[in-house]
Amino acid sequence: MMYAWLWRHLPGPAAVRVLVLAVLAVAVLAACFVWVFPAVAPYMPFNDTTVGE
Repeated sequence: MMYAWLWRHLPGPAAVRVLVLAVLAVAVLAACFVWVFPAVAPYMPFNDTTVGE
């Protein structure tokens, strides 16, 4: 449903739409790695190890 909405609202022919969607996907992924994941990391239990104690 969301992908159909994006596809309908993007301008241009199919090749341009695919390129724009790829750029948007890379931008969202980069934003997650730069801002979201570092902000959430202190709250995740992955760094609380019990091995070696």
